[in-house]
Amino acid sequence: MDICCRFGLLNSALHLPPLSILSRPPYLFPSFPTCPPKLAKFSHLPLLRRNPIIYTRTTLLCTSSQSSSSTAMEAPPQGYRRNVGICLINDSKKIFAASRLDIPSAWQMPQGGIDEAEDPRSAAVRELREETGVKSAEILAQAPYWLTYDFPPEVREKLRHQWGSDWKGQAQKWFLLKFTGKDDEINLLGDGSEKPEFGEWSWMSPEQVVDHAVDFKKPVYKEVLASFAPYLQ
Repeated sequence: MDICCRFGLLNSALHLPPLSILSRPPYLFPSFPTCPPKLAKFSHLPLLRRNPIIYTRTTLLCTSSQSSSSTAMEAPPQGYRRNVGICLINDSKKIFAASRLDIPSAWQMPQGGIDEAEDPRSAAVRELREETGVKSAEILAQAPYWLTYDFPPEVREKLRHQWGSDWKGQAQKWFLLKFTGKDDEINLLGDGSEKPEFGEWSWMSPEQVVDHAVDFKKPVYKEVLASFAPYLQ
């Protein structure tokens, strides 16, 4: 299956390692042009659609086979950082994923912490803009539950020094957004308000998103993509 892929580089002085993780047959990954970064700041997202579709409890994969590192719940538990996740899809129903600058082999969907007293919906719009520069998007749906994952010990220790807080992991509220702009709107420098997090990006199938995610996020990714499956078919 062809995959429409674009790579955004931070600047010409930044040398990122090759995408060794995308070790697939050549017909799956042809050569793609690079997208130079853009420095312009963007305005706020346009008014988003009200009354998003809310999935029922049975939509999520909340079964006994669920991984112990992923728990579905109606409220975030104590000891977990409140977080939003953004599943951004294009007209071809492919999903935006990007590689982390600090761990180039780790690909993920956009996500970020929820500020004090901030509504998760507003946080999702803000994080998408800050991390990808995307302002042309509309919310289609949201997962009804908070989903958690635990940090591996080495990741937890690293983040404890970085954040100054010892979180067990993250409790996430996930949103499905439809990208209504053009690919050249995507800017991995973000809106200029935060330090860039990503080095390259791609439109991927749900299977590729899970395949390229770090292991401790895979259970949540599988549940999220299952809940949004009607929009991805």
